[in-house]
Amino acid sequence: MRLSASKLTVERGGRHVFSDVSFALDDGESLTVTGPNGAGKSTLLRVLAGFLPLASGTHSLTPQSGETLAEQTHYVGHADALKNLLTVTENLEFLGRLLDAGHGGMAVGAALAAFGLSHVAGLPAAYLSAGQRRRVGLARLLVVKRPVWLLDEPLTALDAASQALMTHIMTAHLAQGGMIVAATHVQLGLAGQELRLGTGP
Repeated sequence: MRLSASKLTVERGGRHVFSDVSFALDDGESLTVTGPNGAGKSTLLRVLAGFLPLASGTHSLTPQSGETLAEQTHYVGHADALKNLLTVTENLEFLGRLLDAGHGGMAVGAALAAFGLSHVAGLPAAYLSAGQRRRVGLARLLVVKRPVWLLDEPLTALDAASQALMTHIMTAHLAQGGMIVAATHVQLGLAGQELRLGTGP
C-alpha cells in the first residue's frame, strides 16, 4: 500500500496556505509534518482526510479499493469528539459503530486498557481530565482498524508517561504495516520522513 501526494496546493481566503507539497509513504512509514503556526500543518491533514478541497494537485492510496481514502484513514484533530453524558465505554462503542466499515479492531475494553484507562471506563466523559479525554479520543485508533492515521498534535495534553505510551502505540501501528502522517510541534519519537511547511519565500 502507498499513500502519495503530488503538488498539493491549498488556497483559503484568497491566499495560498501551501503550494506544491509532495510526498510518498509505503507500508510501515511515517511522515512528521512540522513548521510554524499558520504554515498549514493541520490543513494538510484535513485535506488528506477529505475535509478540505485542493486548489490543485492529487493524493491517493494505492492499490485502490472500493473505499475512499477518507474511509481508510483515522483523523484525530484537536477536538476529542466525546459526548459528556455518555460513559467512556459508551463513547467508544458509539464511535466504533459510527466509524467501522468492516475493518475490525480491538474490543473497547482492550483499547481502554492499552491507553491505561480501564479505571475510568464507567465514568461519564464530563468527569475526565484533559489528558484522559485526549487518551479516550485516541483510543478510537484501536477500536476501529484503519491503515492510515492522520494525527494533529497527538501528544497534546498528555503527561510524560502518556506521551511514551502513545509513541509505543504509534510505533506498533507502523510495525504492523500502517502509515502515520502527524502534524506536531514536538518530537514524536518516530523514525521516518519529515516535511517542513512554511519555509518558502
